[in-house]
Amino acid sequence: MADDFQDIFNALHPLYRVHADACVVLRNEATAYYLGTHEVRAKDGYRTDSGGVEIKKAYVSAHLMPVYVHPDMLDQISPALRKRMQGKSCFNFRTMDRALFEELNTLITAGVARFKQDGRL
Repeated sequence: MADDFQDIFNALHPLYRVHADACVVLRNEATAYYLGTHEVRAKDGYRTDSGGVEIKKAYVSAHLMPVYVHPDMLDQISPALRKRMQGKSCFNFRTMDRALFEELNTLITAGVARFKQDGRL
């Protein structure tokens, strides 16, 4: 299972990495890659997350904060991708699914564009 999760991570990681120049890389590890915005929260000094991917114990988790901030972005996603949602901005994968990864890629690109419009990136 761990090898499968690494393959999923390796497929999802580039979908985020391509946007690294517009963001701030918060984590860049073999099992976790996270991007943040340029805004720093006043109350605790941390950057706002933009999204990322991480291997967890039972799945590979792909986070995308723009869909939390702008839930209307989820109006057009497929039922199959929605089924992978946990919470408001997380998608979990246990198996390779290139079609869903392509759909997620479209959503990531739209999310980065939306955060740029907001002035967060």
